[in-house]
Amino acid sequence: MKKIIAAGGLVFNEKNELLMIFRRSKWDLPKGKMEKVESPETAAIREVQEETGIKNLHINHFTGITNHEYHDPYLKEKVLKETHWFSMSSTSTEILIPQTEEDITEIKWVNKTELDELLKNTFPNIVQIIAIEQERNL
Repeated sequence: MKKIIAAGGLVFNEKNELLMIFRRSKWDLPKGKMEKVESPETAAIREVQEETGIKNLHINHFTGITNHEYHDPYLKEKVLKETHWFSMSSTSTEILIPQTEEDITEIKWVNKTELDELLKNTFPNIVQIIAIEQERNL
């Protein structure tokens, strides 16, 4: 099985709201494939910037790694995606621009109450990494 290495961010603003994207009928976190010459940190910042339009990001710490399998329609084979996640900070004043060529149709800052509702329509690995970050902040 082909392995893809990716990186992404759990981006929080000054109100402790989490940035979520809506892509292909699911709520998600910004992430994407690492380039061969990139570190996971550099890839995570680049991907968050590309997918959300946010310019000013700061990495707070490494959160963890998730793995999931899926069928890649371009490669026409099953792949294992290993995603390296980082907690990041930005501000709620940033202009959010969905990367429509990546099928992102909505981006928003969500508070804890709204997050619980959105997590009913996401992927298990997203629930997992958010739980790890939330546990760290207890």
